[in-house]
Formats: sequence, structure tokens, C-alpha cells
Amino acid sequence: MTHIAPTQTNLFDEAALAKTDIDAQGSDSPEHAQPSCTHQRYSLFASVVLDIPTRALADSFAYGVPDAIAKSVHIGCTVLVRFGGRLAVGYVIAVNAELKALSGAEHLQHTKIQPLISVLSPPRFSETSAHLAVWMSHEYVATLLECLRLFLPPGTTPKLKKNAEGNYELIQAQTKALEERWVSLTARGFAFEPRNSATRQRQLVDALRSGPLTTRELRVLYTDMSSAIRALEKKGIVHIEKRRSWRGGEYDTSLSSAQAHVPGQLTEGQLNALAAIEDVRQHQRDDVIVIDGVTGSGKTEVYLSAIAAVIAEGKSACVLVPEISLTAQTVGRFRSRFGSMVAVFHSRLSAGERLDQWDMVHSGAARVVVGARSALFCPLQNLGLIIIDEEHEQSYKQGSAPRYHAREVAAELAKTHKIPLVLGSATPSAEAQERCLQGQFGGQTWLRVAMPERPGRSALPQIHMVDLRKEFRLGARSIFSKQLAEALLEVVSRGEKAVLLHNRRGFAPFLMCRECGCVPSCPHCSTSLTYHERTHALMCHTCGTSYRVRPYPAMGSACPQCHSRYLAKMGIGTQQVEDELRQLLPADVAIIRMDADTTKTKDAHKELLEAFDAAPTAVLLGTQMIAKGLDFPEVTLVGVVMADYALKMPDFRAQERAYSLLEQVAGRAGRGEMPGQVIIQTYLPEEAVMRAVFRHDRTIFTKHDADMRRSALYPPYVRLTNVVLWGAQEARVRAAAERLAGLVRAVLSETKSEHSQNLPQLLGPVPCALARVKDRFRFHFMLKTPLGYDVSRVVRHALTTFGTVPDIHVSVDVDAYDVS
Repeated sequence: MTHIAPTQTNLFDEAALAKTDIDAQGSDSPEHAQPSCTHQRYSLFASVVLDIPTRALADSFAYGVPDAIAKSVHIGCTVLVRFGGRLAVGYVIAVNAELKALSGAEHLQHTKIQPLISVLSPPRFSETSAHLAVWMSHEYVATLLECLRLFLPPGTTPKLKKNAEGNYELIQAQTKALEERWVSLTARGFAFEPRNSATRQRQLVDALRSGPLTTRELRVLYTDMSSAIRALEKKGIVHIEKRRSWRGGEYDTSLSSAQAHVPGQLTEGQLNALAAIEDVRQHQRDDVIVIDGVTGSGKTEVYLSAIAAVIAEGKSACVLVPEISLTAQTVGRFRSRFGSMVAVFHSRLSAGERLDQWDMVHSGAARVVVGARSALFCPLQNLGLIIIDEEHEQSYKQGSAPRYHAREVAAELAKTHKIPLVLGSATPSAEAQERCLQGQFGGQTWLRVAMPERPGRSALPQIHMVDLRKEFRLGARSIFSKQLAEALLEVVSRGEKAVLLHNRRGFAPFLMCRECGCVPSCPHCSTSLTYHERTHALMCHTCGTSYRVRPYPAMGSACPQCHSRYLAKMGIGTQQVEDELRQLLPADVAIIRMDADTTKTKDAHKELLEAFDAAPTAVLLGTQMIAKGLDFPEVTLVGVVMADYALKMPDFRAQERAYSLLEQVAGRAGRGEMPGQVIIQTYLPEEAVMRAVFRHDRTIFTKHDADMRRSALYPPYVRLTNVVLWGAQEARVRAAAERLAGLVRAVLSETKSEHSQNLPQLLGPVPCALARVKDRFRFHFMLKTPLGYDVSRVVRHALTTFGTVPDIHVSVDVDAYDVS
């Protein structure tokens, strides 16, 4: 456990600090940020990132290290410094005896440096982490503080608060380490025989003869044993010690798919993948290996076997998964193979649980981390392998600053450690496919390993396309086509299971007045409101605002614009599909809905999947969270209620996402010995995406998609950067966006002649697709630049000139995925 080291006092008095010969540093602006003369020379200097969240302080600052604390100052320490006439917490990212060796300090003199005041904690991140944070800061145009915070133990950062008397008080973090008291018998204790009347002491000694127990365990067995423990401790019969306890690791699950049994024989594809990983490991290269395996081909077994080899050498591994819904199954599989050395890290853990899992990794008690993208920043000791499962998933792209992509950060981390990065997917991203085709990217070798077969007698499912246009012409008005309805009834009659995908939560996507055409929209955002039948509410899925409503034909229904009562439900959501399912199927069939509304609580994903697994026959209905990674051999039918929702979105990645979603959900069927079938309902069966899924032939889609992206200049053939500005006044935001875009355009013009005629190029500024969110107006412009072009330098230079504008916020998304 990393504890915050106590300082001499937690109350820092301004007058007392003044006596230590610390002068003011001037204003908070970067050009005046360095301290004035202290008439002191130092034998050691530190580069410090200040815990002050502002883009104006994007870089680190140099401080002198007094001899009295020099032995305690290391990379990763939390320190107290003075900056701009105030106290500040900071983090040491470099230490050197030469001032000029520190980044950004070349122009400084020894006499211009202020001293560190004190050390607040021992190192909490490594030199490698510091280097990676610096790289991320440049690559994603983020402040060093934003990047460095990713590597800090959760909830442990001390804060400074100025009290009413004008003194600074150091507020320690509230998230604390958890310790348990363990009771064990001493050498004398094994021969000790309590007298007959000392019943509690006898119970205690008998229990401890099997081994040490916690006081919590003893309380469960015998209620309160504290008096007996104290009495025997005084006699030297028992010994009490405090041990670190790890919260957040309780991932016991009844899921049958959470067991990873060692197969008797691996497939040829699995053997080839393992051989490729081992070759890179043994030669200490940093190659990226893309395991391109059909759904159910056994990629997880490749991960497990590769990690076993890494652990045998005393190293550790990091495994990223895209969905929290996969965590219970994935963690179960890894723990069935590697036991308690597996830590879990994701956003649904409490602050205390996240801290304990982080500490497990930091202490070396855990050597395998499984989790979402944030798991990549856990302090693994002697890292030997990084794995990203379902690498095509958009969830690996961070939506807030720093807007990193886990794949790119993992590739940089692999370079640093000279270890392999393994990317697994049945539908590799366009970026991964193109890099494998070229063989090189970013100084690394990219290698594709195909796994085209499923183990044993399991086969890919048969695909059926239902043309909803024909269904409508024949008079069908149900959510389910005749073919899908009959297939559901047949599955139920055989006692099997089905999965239904409908990627729209709620009851209906929106309400619309049939007289005037009004669609109720959020007054704070540029989005229509989604109707939820269970709560009779219209909800904004952007800001969360909710309104009570009674749609037609209920009494009281009224259009907010023309007051007509014909405000009707349009389209369908998962709640409406669930209602029709219950009308179609027998009452004893379990229907389990998984969407953002049913999985709000901490363990909801695990509990819903366990209910589906335990039911004799059941239907799992859900959004995209059920489409990937789940492994239930009893599922013989997959249905897609409406496959077209994502296909025509105004996004160049829409078709790629639609193909991945359909191919992934289709792979949930027929994973056991029973054959599977997939029924996809669509109005667009002639689309390349649909034809590719129907024929199990990815090239039908990828050729079409690649041609479109290449001609329109979209990734993976260019870099796409999205710069968004927002504020309360539309005119001011528009003016600021035009000014910043002009500054960027000026820098681009200096380098355009070095590249192709079409690149770099700047598009906009224009209003965002979501032009208003939470009463803030949004404008953006996009940059298309060649691969390898340092677009981050261009934008950072323009932002420095742009400065800060009151009430105008700016975000930069390098290698953008979402441009709404």
C-alpha cells in the first residue's frame, strides 16, 4: 500500500513560510511562472507537474531540491511547492543533478529556482509512466496533469485548502487502505488447553488450529470473540497482526462460461498465434500481433496460454476488455487459471475498491490485470505482455481529456518495454487491417495471424436475411417477422436459448405529433427525447433531463407545439420489444433485458447474465452490450430486430460499426455442439454490410469501405483531428472558433507544400451535429492530415497564440472517433 507520508505539520502558515526565504513567483501565467532569485545553489533539481487544472500550465516546472530532503525526492513523489505566490501540490517526473538536463529548463539559471518545500508521499508512479504521460500530453494535446493523473492511485491525492485565517491546510484524501486483523496461534497456543468453563476460548483455539482467521471470519462463526482474543493474547496463546485487505476482487460468479478448462488439443490457428507471440517475446521485439479469429475460434485460450508463459518467467500481463458486461465472465476465466494473482480494474468499482486493486498490482500481489481501458495505467511490475480483446471497439477511445486511444497508448508502452502487443478481434478495425497490410506503422511491425476455424465440432451459424419491405407489403405489422417469431417458438419448445439484439434502449426512439410533425426535443440539447414506457417519461440521453408525458391514445396526451392529442410513439426501443416478446412466448420463459436502463447498479451485468445462464430456457434481449464476448453453448438462435439503425448515421465509421455489431452478435449462436442460426431483419438487404454478414465474407464490405474512405480522405488513410469550442453565447463561440481555425490554418500553410496537394486540409468551423448540449452552443472544425504528420504540434502552437477566452471552452480530439 502506498501511504501518504506525514509532514511535520498539516497546517502551513503563510508567515512561517515567508521566513524560509521563499520568494513569490509572480503571476500564474507560464511566462512569469518561474521563481525569482533565492540566492541558493542546489546539487539536485526536480521537474514538477503542478496539480492545478488549467491549460495555461500544460508543462512541468523546475525546482531545486534542498539537501535535507534530497534522499526522499524520487520520480513519482508527491511534493509541496510554492507557485505564483501560492502553495501547490505537485508530482515529480524527473530528477537530475544538472538543471539544463530537465525538459524546458535549458534557459534557467540556478539562482532563479525555488526549492521544494516538502515530500508528501513516496513514489506512486514509475519513470516509464512519467515518460508515457509526457508522450500522451504531446500526442493528444492535453496537459501533463491530465495525463499524469491516469497513473496515480485512485482517490489518494492530497489537496490544499485555504481556511478562514488565511492559512493553507493540507487535506488528506478520504479513500483509505483497508486492513484486517488476523488471529493465529503462537507456538505455545497449539499445546494450550483452556479450562472447561472457558467455552469461548476453547472455540477460538479449536478454530485457529486449522490456520489463521480474520476477526471478521471469527465473528461470522461465533459472533463477537473480542474478549476471548484479548485474554489469550495477554497469555501469549494467540498473535494478532494487521494485514492489507483487497476490496474489489469479489468476482465469484455462477456463470458456466466463467471457467477456462484447458483444452486437450489446440487448433492450428491457436498454435500459430501462440508461436507468433512467443517469437516476439523471446527476441524482445515490440511487434503488434493482430489475431484475426472468427467468433468462437478460441482467442481467449490463446491469451491464457500466452500469459501463462509470461508468468512462468516472473513477469506480468495486462488484458483489456471493451465492456463491463464481459468482466465477470473474463475475470472468472482468468481466475480459474491464475487464481488470486488476477486484479480487476474498471469504472464500476468504488473508490476504495479501485484503490485496493491498484495496490494489489503495485505491491506485486497481482500479476495479471483485467479491465477496461483504464487498466492500462495500473503499475504492473516487470510488464511482459499487453492484450486488447475486441480491439475494434470504440470504447477504447477516451471521450474526455486526455482523449487517448488505448490501442495507441498500448503500442507506445510495448515499445518502451520491448514486449508484444496482442490485438484480438473477429472484426479487426480498419486501422489494424491497413497496418497489417503495410507491415509497419509507427516504427513497429504489424503481423496478422488468422484463426478461421472453431474448435471441435462447433461451426459458424447459418445466416438468414428477412427483407422487411416484403413483410410490410404482405401486411405484416409485428415487430417480429414470421420467420423470427416461428424460430423463437421453436427454440423455446426445444428448451434452448436465444439472443435478441435491438440497439435502441427505451420504449420508442421518439414521440411525434401526427398533426403538426413536432418531435419533442430537449430544451438544453440538440437531441430528440426518448420515450420510456415504464416511467411514462421523455428522457434526454445526452444530459439526462426527464419529463413526464402521456402519449396517444392515453387521456391527457398533448403536443407541446399545437396541443393536438395525437402525440404518438414512433419507432421501437428495447422496452417495446420486451413487451411483444412476453405476448409471443409462454409465461414460463425467462426474458432478460440488458440495456443502459437495467444495468445501472454495480453488479447488474453479472446478475442478469447469471439469471440467463441459470434459466432452463430464456431469451436475452439487449443493446450492443450483449453482442460481443459472451459464451453460452445453449444459444442456438440470434435475432436482430432492426439491423438498419446504425447503418445510415452521418459518420464515416457507421458501416464499419454496423458490420462489426452484426458479425459479433451472429457469433453468439452455435458455440456449442448444437448448430446455430441467425435471423437478421432489415430494410436494406442489398447493402454491402448485409451481404458480407450473410455470406461470412468480410472482403465484400472491406473493399467497399476502403474505397469510400480512400477517396473521401478518411482514416486509416489520413489522421482526423476534431477541435470543438463551446460556451453560453452562440455568437462568441462562433467568433472564437473562426479565430482559432484561422490560427491553425496559418500554421498548416507553412507545411502544406511538404505534403500532397490535398493535405493537410481544414474543414469548418461549423455548428456541431449536437449544436447545443446543456445550454452550451458548440462549434467545431476538423483537420485531415497525412499519416505521420505532427498535427499535435500544429494545434498546440495555435492554442498557445489563442490563449484563454472567458466562458469559451476548447477540446482537441486527435485521431477522433466521434465528430458529433
